Amino acid sequence: QVQLVQSGGGLVQAGGSLSLSCAASGRSFGNYGLGWFRQAPGKEREFVAVINWSGVTTYYADSVKGRFTVSRDNAKNTGYLQMNSLKPEDTAIYYCALGRYVLKPKQTDFGSWGQGTQVTVSS
Repeated sequence: QVQLVQSGGGLVQAGGSLSLSCAASGRSFGNYGLGWFRQAPGKEREFVAVINWSGVTTYYADSVKGRFTVSRDNAKNTGYLQMNSLKPEDTAIYYCALGRYVLKPKQTDFGSWGQGTQVTVSS
């Protein structure tokens, strides 16, 4: 089973930028879609963005469209989430996951998950 290790995140002021990375072990990273989800305190985990296996096709939640960019480098077995124009409501624990590339994906579409990384946006 593929293991995912996340890095990045931290504390930033509103309007700032942060970048998250998701490094995968194993050789099957390039066979799967890569998704990003987030969970704010007291809320359910929600979808953020997903990219297909080749990196050609992406899909975003409306709340982050135009501000976040998902990408991947299959040669490095690593995925990325670039977050710009951050807002306080983006504060959450962010998770990467490997699974199916579908529109409006659910958590059950993904089988391997990263450990999560905290993103805090101050106002």
